Amino acid sequence: MNTIVFVGLFIPFLGTTLGAACVYLIKDKIPDLVQRILLGFASGVMVAASVWSLLIPAMEQCEDMGKLSFVPAATGFALGILFLLAVDKILPHLHIHDDKPEGLPSKLKKSTMMVFAVTLHNIPEGMAVGITFAGVLSGQTGMTLAGAAALAVGMAIQNFPEGAVISLPLKNETKSSHKAFLYGMCSGIVEPIGAGITILLTGFIAPALPYLLAFAAGAMIYVVVEELIPEASAGSHSNIGTIGFAAGFLLMMILDVALA
Repeated sequence: MNTIVFVGLFIPFLGTTLGAACVYLIKDKIPDLVQRILLGFASGVMVAASVWSLLIPAMEQCEDMGKLSFVPAATGFALGILFLLAVDKILPHLHIHDDKPEGLPSKLKKSTMMVFAVTLHNIPEGMAVGITFAGVLSGQTGMTLAGAAALAVGMAIQNFPEGAVISLPLKNETKSSHKAFLYGMCSGIVEPIGAGITILLTGFIAPALPYLLAFAAGAMIYVVVEELIPEASAGSHSNIGTIGFAAGFLLMMILDVALA
C-alpha cells in the first residue's frame, strides 16, 4: 500500500516532466490554436476533479449532518478561493501572455516569475492528490485507492500540456532547452512535496478531511477561472478552448467514475 501511495504522489509530477521535455521536440512554440485547446483541456480536467474527486466526497462524508452536509464543503471551498486570492496578490509571478507581473513588486527575472505562475496552480493540485491519498490511508473516509489513483492520473494528464506551455516560452527566454526543461520540471515539484507533507499529517487531518477536500477544490477552481479559461478563450476561435474543456471534463469524469 505505502509503495503504491508513494508512486501515486509522483504521477502528476511525471506529467509535468514529460510536458517540459517537449522543449527537445518542438523548435519554437506551440501553435496558438493547439495551446488554447490544451489550456481548455487542463481546465476541464481540474473542474471535473474538483466536483467528482473533491466536493462530492466532502459532502458524502458529512451525510450524518443531514441538510447541513453542504456546510463543510462550502466553507472549505470559500477558504480555498480566499487562500489562492491572497497568494495571487502576494507571490510575484508573470503569466505567459502578460507583460506586467502580478503580486508584490520584485526584481526577479522574467523566467523565474513565469515559473512561479505555474507553481502557483500546482500547489492546490498537490494538495488535492495528497488529501485523497491521506483519506485512503486513514481508512475512515470510504475513499478508495482507485479513486485517489484516478485523481493522480487526471492531474498528470492535465500537467502534460501545462509543462509544455510553460517550458516552450522559457526556451525562448533563456535561450537554452536544458534550462527551460529544468525550470518547467521544477515548477511541478511542489506537487509531490505538498502531497507528501499531507500524507505525513494523515492522523491529524482525518477529522478535517471534508474541509480540506473542498479547500483544494476551491483553490483549483480559482486557478481555472482566473487564469486558464481566459487564456484558452483569448483571441479568435475561442470555441477551440471550449472543445478542449469539454474533452478534459469528460475524460476526468470517466476516470473518476470508472476507477472508483
